[in-house]
Amino acid sequence: MHFDELLALQQPDAAGWTATVTEDWLQGRSAFGGLQVSLALKAMRALVAELPLRVLQVTFLAPVPQGVIGVRAQVLRAGKNTQHVEARLYDGEQVLCVVVGIFGASRTSTIQIRPEQPAVVSERKPLLLPYIPGLTPAFLQHFDMRWIVGGLPYSGATQAKAVIEVGFKQAGTTSELHLPTLADSIPPLAITLLKKPAPGSSMTWMLEFLADRYDHLPLQGWRFDAEVLAAADGYTSQTAMIWAPDGSPAMLSRQNMVVFG
Repeated sequence: MHFDELLALQQPDAAGWTATVTEDWLQGRSAFGGLQVSLALKAMRALVAELPLRVLQVTFLAPVPQGVIGVRAQVLRAGKNTQHVEARLYDGEQVLCVVVGIFGASRTSTIQIRPEQPAVVSERKPLLLPYIPGLTPAFLQHFDMRWIVGGLPYSGATQAKAVIEVGFKQAGTTSELHLPTLADSIPPLAITLLKKPAPGSSMTWMLEFLADRYDHLPLQGWRFDAEVLAAADGYTSQTAMIWAPDGSPAMLSRQNMVVFG
């Protein structure tokens, strides 16, 4: 089931929303993290009219199972220019994921800093990360990923740094709800240093949005310049600058992950 079909299953109910996680969107025993955040964002956006999304702050608390889950959202604060909105994913009454979205109006400012996409030089052909049923995460079947620079997962790479091109396999243009799912698609770069599979998961995630709109962009051709900045005691800090298909700066991702290897 492609992303748009899955999002269409999320419907309002008396407590908030119900959403459905299908088997093809799992990452191990849990729903893929980016999908969790997109489900939360859909519920939050229903409470906020036209303010652009600026930041998502995420805490992953427990695995989100396959099947029907609950999603509830509330406005924490509504100011003149910004709104803070919280959404939670539930299995029964157990909280599985907490997302805070910050929505903010554009403001007049003399400060204008626009990152420029650096050129990439690679001495090899891009490496495709294939979807292999039973071996790679199920959600990967919905994406194309090409490693332009850096090693594939469990390849024994010498540095946790990569340039990766990512796109949805489905056709269409990019909506706001596609963005968290797209931004979380690449694997923890720390596992590229390993030579055999080991479990891992995200604990926290912050995604900053660097543009007001994305609906003119295709779902393919997004570039991630990603790097593990620090790692110790099983915890890693990973960052990624995400460039839109037209080369413009799109998002900045920062994640704290655990890797058991």
